[in-house]
Amino acid sequence: MPYIIDRRLNSKNKNTVNRQRFLRRYRKQIKKAVSEAIGKRSITDMDRGEDVSIPREDVNEPVFGHGPGGRRDFVLTGNKEFVTGDRIQRPPPQGGGGAGEGEASDSGEGDDDFVFQISQEEFLEFMFEDLALPNMVKRQLADSSEFKLARAGFSEVGSPSQLNVVRSLRSAHARKIALGGKKRRRRKELRLELEGFVEPLTEAEESRKKVILDEIDVLSRKINAIPYIDEFDLKYNLTVKLPQPSPKAVMFCLMDVSGSMTEEIKDTAKRFFFLLYLFLKRNYEKIELVFIRHHNTASEVNEHDFFYSRETGGTVVSSALTLMDEIIQERYSPSQWNIYAAQASDGDNWQGDTEKCVELLTEKVLPCVQHYSYIEIGKRPPQELWYSYKEIQGGIFKDRFDLKAVQDNTQIYPVFRQLFERGVS
Repeated sequence: MPYIIDRRLNSKNKNTVNRQRFLRRYRKQIKKAVSEAIGKRSITDMDRGEDVSIPREDVNEPVFGHGPGGRRDFVLTGNKEFVTGDRIQRPPPQGGGGAGEGEASDSGEGDDDFVFQISQEEFLEFMFEDLALPNMVKRQLADSSEFKLARAGFSEVGSPSQLNVVRSLRSAHARKIALGGKKRRRRKELRLELEGFVEPLTEAEESRKKVILDEIDVLSRKINAIPYIDEFDLKYNLTVKLPQPSPKAVMFCLMDVSGSMTEEIKDTAKRFFFLLYLFLKRNYEKIELVFIRHHNTASEVNEHDFFYSRETGGTVVSSALTLMDEIIQERYSPSQWNIYAAQASDGDNWQGDTEKCVELLTEKVLPCVQHYSYIEIGKRPPQELWYSYKEIQGGIFKDRFDLKAVQDNTQIYPVFRQLFERGVS
């Protein structure tokens, strides 16, 4: 009977490795479940895991068996019903026949689907698998509060747990060679001279031989007196704490809250902002949010007021861009922060303000940001602001500015994927 023995070494995180192998094996089924979950739940509910169901036949493990052919003998138990040559009847069906007819049965078993839970991190991994941040630059900050231990050579002082045995023995061996090298060479010369005496020896040769033996004895004692290892030989691994740079990003959320912005449009904008925030969380360790709402004037507010407070009046988009530029200059230096911005609007703007918006974007905002996204929400034809922004998209900042039109909530995720599709800047 052949046996197959898996002698591959297990990783320290055996369970984690096995789970990753499992996720790779059933990637197709998991991606399908994630896609279905995205269509069923709201964007605000994207930060949790998901139950994934896999048909039982898809999780069967491969087995080894004997191939056909050859002669095989079996020893079976006896019975009172059959003799050699009889044919065994097919057993009666259990329960219904599967076509909707027959009566229910309290016996028989079926195969349930295999259901397991994927975590929030795994869910988002499959959700954002084909996406990549455009123009992403993780800048290193010197004021990082995180540190990483790094090897920095060897030291002659340290704790016993940091003792480097190989280096210590190597140092001890080198010291013994250096201290006893001259004595060993002299002892070797004397032994060669001693081998040159031929019996019978003269009185002078006998005297010389005795002197040589005494000197060899003295040299051997001196060589053996050299300590095997000395405190001077001990070497310790030296580790130092190095600042661990952490990438930081700030996300500006700009939204029109004038009278033309309905609650439905605001809800669609909220879903886009939240999806972008989740995406940035996967690429940056620390993210700050800045909410700027505007009608005829702009103001920085908290998240609740940003989405739910009601305003009336006209629309002056340049007021939001001006405030964003001021906040960047005061709190978020482009040399230290990765800056992202998303603007949501129904396209309305005060006549004559559009040119100022283009000027602010091209001269002050876009040179500082990694990416700027503009979505125009609604079922109306594109407005003047859309056409002016369209010219920016084809200019020198085309790698960090993009705009899309969205009609309702169902288009948020497809549009988001178009904006951040891998390979598209």
